[in-house]
Amino acid sequence: MKRERKIIVYIATSADGYIARADGSVDWLNRPRTAGDYGMAAFFRSIDTIVWGRKTYDQTVGIGHKGGGYGPKVKNYVFTHRPPESPTPGVEFVNEPVGAFAKRLRAEAGKDIWMMGGGGVIASFLDEDEIDEFSIHVIPTFIGEGIPLIQPRRRLIPLELLSAHPFSDGVVHLHYRVLPQTPGKKTRGKIARKKRS
Repeated sequence: MKRERKIIVYIATSADGYIARADGSVDWLNRPRTAGDYGMAAFFRSIDTIVWGRKTYDQTVGIGHKGGGYGPKVKNYVFTHRPPESPTPGVEFVNEPVGAFAKRLRAEAGKDIWMMGGGGVIASFLDEDEIDEFSIHVIPTFIGEGIPLIQPRRRLIPLELLSAHPFSDGVVHLHYRVLPQTPGKKTRGKIARKKRS
């Protein structure tokens, strides 16, 4: 039986819950890597697809990733209402309903899917119950203001803690499963727990 691909938010936040400054800067992430790569290499081996919001994609291109991607073996999808006039090799610009896109992506053969962010596209997928897990590295730094992990609106979404791991430099990795938002709406979380038990 084919395993359904998971959509996983793998991200770093400040200790006060921001993924970037208001201008998109992540200067506060420039810190000594005393704890190695925080599991990034192992996570990267588990995915073959990345979903981006347009602002995050543009910011990443601006700091040196050619085309915004992470190599030729990784598929990149960028959600935007403003696709560029000329195509970018290895990147597909998407403007379709989140639910339909997620179902199509999950149905394709492949590894898990990295939801890169930012907060707007994470919120859109979360509100459609199309996020399976959050893998969050909390950086021991307050930045005071900025872009929150999830675009604000009224929500009540339960999470199940899968693991918590502190690193020697004060970074803490929190791994959560997103539980179904409403009974009977979707059951991916329940199915996953049954298979694991």
